[in-house]
Amino acid sequence: MKTMKGPGIFLAQFLSDQAPFNTLESIAKYMADLGYKGIQIPTSDPKIFDLKQAAESQTYCDELKGKLSDIGVEVTELSTHLQGQLVAVHPAYGTMFDAFAPSELAGKPKEQQAWAVDQMIMAAKASKNLGLKAHVTFSGALLWPFMYPWPQRPAGLVETGFTELANRWTPILNAFDEAGVNVGYELHPGEDLHDGVTFEMFLDKVGNHPRAGINYDPSHFLLQQLDYLQFIDFYHDRIFAFHVKDAEFNPTGKQGVYGGFQGWVERAGRFRSLGDGQVDFSGIFSKLAQYDYDSWAVLEWECALKHPEQGAAEGAPFIDSHIIRVTERAFDDFAATGADEGFNRKVLGL
Repeated sequence: MKTMKGPGIFLAQFLSDQAPFNTLESIAKYMADLGYKGIQIPTSDPKIFDLKQAAESQTYCDELKGKLSDIGVEVTELSTHLQGQLVAVHPAYGTMFDAFAPSELAGKPKEQQAWAVDQMIMAAKASKNLGLKAHVTFSGALLWPFMYPWPQRPAGLVETGFTELANRWTPILNAFDEAGVNVGYELHPGEDLHDGVTFEMFLDKVGNHPRAGINYDPSHFLLQQLDYLQFIDFYHDRIFAFHVKDAEFNPTGKQGVYGGFQGWVERAGRFRSLGDGQVDFSGIFSKLAQYDYDSWAVLEWECALKHPEQGAAEGAPFIDSHIIRVTERAFDDFAATGADEGFNRKVLGL
C-alpha cells in the first residue's frame, strides 16, 4: 500500500499584483510557511512561470526546482486549464473565452485553437523537464450548449462532437506519452468531460489512451449529485491527480442543480472552503488509500464566503490530518499462525 503526498495547493486563485502573491518565490514561501509541501503551478501567467522556456531549457527547470527546494516546496503538477479550454470551444462561447488567449488572437478561433495545442505540447515537454508524472487541464467543450436535450438533439450530434474532441486531443496525449506524463482532465461542468459517462465516451474515442486520466475533484460531483465515492471505485486506475475542494448543495422549493442564474452566494450549490461544505473527505482519503493513490492531494481553494488567505491557512492542516499513512501490516498479525500447508489441511479436516 502507498501513502499519498501533501498537502499541496493550486496557486491560480491566489495570484495577484500585490506581494507576496506576485512572484513564484514569494508565493511559494508564503504557502510553505502555512505548511504546504507542494505547489501546483498555472502555466498561463508568465510573471510566475515561463512555459516556453521550461519546455526548451532543462537549466531553467533545474534552477526553478532548486529555488523551490530551498523554500521547502516542490512542484506537484503544472496546470493548463485555460489553454486546455481553448482546444475545443463552441462558437457560442468564443467571445467570452477570448481572454484566455493572447489579445492579438481575439475573435480568431482557429488561431486560438492552434495556439492552445502548441501550449499543451510545450506543457508536456516542461513537465518532463521538471520530472513530473502528471498534468492537470480541462478538455474544452463543443457540446456543452446541448447538455440538456431540448430542443431535441439531432441524431449523431454527440457522436460527432466526441469524435472531433478526440481527434483534437489525440496528438496532445501522444506528446504527453512521449514525455512520460499522465494527463488528468478535471471533470467539470462547462466541459464535455464532466462526469464518468462522458469520460468513458472520450476514452473510447481516444482508444483507451494510457495517458488519458482524471484530476479528481469531488466538489463538481457533489454539485451534480453524483456519487463521488463510488466514482473512485469505478475509475481509480485513471485518477492521476486530486483537487481537494469542498462544496455544499442545499436545494429549496425555488431552485436546485441549475441554480436559477444566481450568483455563487445565492445558488443552491456552491463551493466552500475545506471543512465548511458537505464533501465526505474521510471517505475519499480512505478510498484513495485503499486503491494505492500515491500522488498529491492539492487544495483548490474556491469559496463564496471565506477570504482566500483564511482558506489557505486552514487548508494545509485539514489535508495533512486526512492523509492516511498506510499500514505496513495487518492489525491482527499478532495472532497469525503462520503459513503451513499441512496445518491448513488439518484445519479443514482434509
